[in-house]
Amino acid sequence: MAELRRTKLYDLHIAQGAKMVPFAGWEMPVQYPMGVMGEHLHTRTKAGLFDVSHMGQVILRGENVAKALETLVPADVVGLGQGRQRYGLFTNAAGGILDDLMIANKGDHLFLVVNAACVDQDIAHLRQLEAQGISVEPVAGRALVALQGPEAETVLSALVPGVEAMKFMDVAEFDWQGTTLWISRSGYTGEDGFEISIPEGVTEEFATALLAQDEVAPIGLGARDSLRLEAGMPLYGHDMDTETSPAAAALGWSIPKVRRLGGAREGGFPGADAILSELAAGAAKTRRGLRPEGRAPIREGVEIFAGTEGGEAVGKVCSGGFGPSVGGPIAMAILPLELAEGATVYAELRGKRLPVLLTPIPFHKPSYKR
Repeated sequence: MAELRRTKLYDLHIAQGAKMVPFAGWEMPVQYPMGVMGEHLHTRTKAGLFDVSHMGQVILRGENVAKALETLVPADVVGLGQGRQRYGLFTNAAGGILDDLMIANKGDHLFLVVNAACVDQDIAHLRQLEAQGISVEPVAGRALVALQGPEAETVLSALVPGVEAMKFMDVAEFDWQGTTLWISRSGYTGEDGFEISIPEGVTEEFATALLAQDEVAPIGLGARDSLRLEAGMPLYGHDMDTETSPAAAALGWSIPKVRRLGGAREGGFPGADAILSELAAGAAKTRRGLRPEGRAPIREGVEIFAGTEGGEAVGKVCSGGFGPSVGGPIAMAILPLELAEGATVYAELRGKRLPVLLTPIPFHKPSYKR
């Protein structure tokens, strides 16, 4: 087995009492002594600091770089204003999803953040753009952290004045003690917050300065997953993959009118025919929220049935667990659209079918600063 990589915050994680686990080729903190439940609730009420340095950072440069990226991503990249960020998808020729990513327009270049497990695949995919004169530059020497929660603005602005003026999905550069931080007002928890790209040499110093404030606690992968699940956010490899279309993943919203059938820049990305036809006709199935009755969580892979007995499964849970802020088990599954919101379906758990309510997502209302 290949040796696991460590982020620049490894020693700080150990000093904070983290339990470390393998994740996407990295040794990452899954939880701290506060525990997953405590970390989750702390982020919802104060501010949580996440090490997300394992994620990929990539810069694209070149003439017409936005137009070039639209050949791989069905988002409105051309229309993305300077200083703004947008969510997008890499798609394959069959109309499935290769990965999801964040795209920032930083004026003379685009800055992308991609999933840790897909970095090598995504960079190889992006190198197709080199034939169009675009340079693909994996970012080296920078770490990435996220500060999330209702106190995030107060905490970060104490160290980096000016970030309080940023709105949701703004991106900007700020100076901190002579180093340049790349900051976006975004995150993966449903809370207001920031993602901050930092030179590796000052990462521990910066994280320590954040943790020195009473409102901030370190948060591991366990709470990161329960927070994003409550926020109804999909996770690549679970709620979407190469065989899941954007419509089935409930991500059709990320494909704007300008890229859809009849739009000014219709199609032109891998799988466009299948993806746009499905969006125009209406998807037969899509990702839905589930609230199991009782306290037993239903987790990934559990089959969902329309009735109490017999029949074929109508879908499988793609993400599931306990929602600390919701106060009960929650899950998501890709299910037929004909099943009405509020209907009861059944999760088969150890041979027994348990009633589950179809419910809207997100389970927890986001609190972004718009």
